Amino acid sequence: MSPGEIKRVIIIGAGQAGGETAQRLRQGGFAGDITLIGEEPAPPYQRPPLSKGYLKGDLDMDRLLLRPASVYAEENITLLTSLRAVWIDRANKRVRVEGGRELPYDALVLATGAKPRKLPLVGADLAGVHLFRTAADVDALKPHFVRDAKLVVVGAGYIGLEAAAVARQLGLHVTVIETAVRPLARVTSPEVAGFFLDEHTRQGVQFVLGGQPAVIKGRERVTGVALVDGMEIPADIVIAGIGVTPDVALAEQCGLTVENGIVTDALCQTSDPAIFAIGDCAARPMAHFDGRMARLESVHNAMEGAKIVAAALTGAKPHTVEAPWFWSDQYDLKLQIAGLFQGYDNVVLRGVMADRSFAAFYYKGPKLIAVDAVNRPAEYLGAKMLIQTGRTIPPGELEDETRPMKELVAAAR
Repeated sequence: MSPGEIKRVIIIGAGQAGGETAQRLRQGGFAGDITLIGEEPAPPYQRPPLSKGYLKGDLDMDRLLLRPASVYAEENITLLTSLRAVWIDRANKRVRVEGGRELPYDALVLATGAKPRKLPLVGADLAGVHLFRTAADVDALKPHFVRDAKLVVVGAGYIGLEAAAVARQLGLHVTVIETAVRPLARVTSPEVAGFFLDEHTRQGVQFVLGGQPAVIKGRERVTGVALVDGMEIPADIVIAGIGVTPDVALAEQCGLTVENGIVTDALCQTSDPAIFAIGDCAARPMAHFDGRMARLESVHNAMEGAKIVAAALTGAKPHTVEAPWFWSDQYDLKLQIAGLFQGYDNVVLRGVMADRSFAAFYYKGPKLIAVDAVNRPAEYLGAKMLIQTGRTIPPGELEDETRPMKELVAAAR
């Protein structure tokens, strides 16, 4: 089907990926019908601040919205909130929503995101045990985030550590339980993980590393978390931060190819040429990493997918893909990440960790593949540019801080 034949686009999922797609279609000149379906009551909003400024109370919901709700009507985008899509009829190109209504499409975009993993423990349904994915999740948590409350975070990934940092800043007592031997074990190197472990410990967070929760204690409300070794940690609040799973139920129901996400090509097209998938729910080949398939959970990936699909559906010039990027704010530390570090065999530090300002550069052989930059925006931006252009800096030159990053990037080959 050519772009000129597409008159009706349905987007399932009104998060960052879905909201961006609708807007970019209009900006790209698409004049047909756009229907954006979301399960939450709010228009598309940013999720990263949920575990930072929104949880802390520095941002309200209006500040999280991608665009004011009125913009959708002004741009003739049909926004259907608090509504779930339940069935895709590929043969007749129709989407059924709750209540039985069926909506026709020429092109369908799946931006269904991911769902938080629930703790697989007895007691996980007790009051005071919280998942952490939506604004409603955080709204339920906020009233209990008070000074001297006892918080247990299960899982030491970015969400868990960001919530722990906010909790300490608000005066809560915080214990983080992590089954691995270090925090951030799946997303960064031992060196950077060790830095964040030391920082959180200095801020008063208690860690139980290599700990395995056995049961959540309490009758009607949580009172503690018991570990398999018999240790028991008192808790007024428990946050489950053990990751997410891609929401692929609709894709599986209609027979699309699914493997750790909805499988797509470089244009975000699924095994059905009329259906695209983007954001946390999708796995696509990474342009800067030899076409390796990856499912990325990030704002950048959501925005990238929206740009790719909007270009494909409007017949515009294909979007030039950026290197993947991510970030995390913890206390006064801004961690900025570019690239994918998996498979690295050498890490080079620029700066001193004790100064709370450094960058870890990851190499696979002679090739620079990623950077973790803590309070080092120049190193982050420089490395991101190098990864996008396939250039590199010899590791030995990075350690020489008398040479500005801008100079090193200009000389890179």
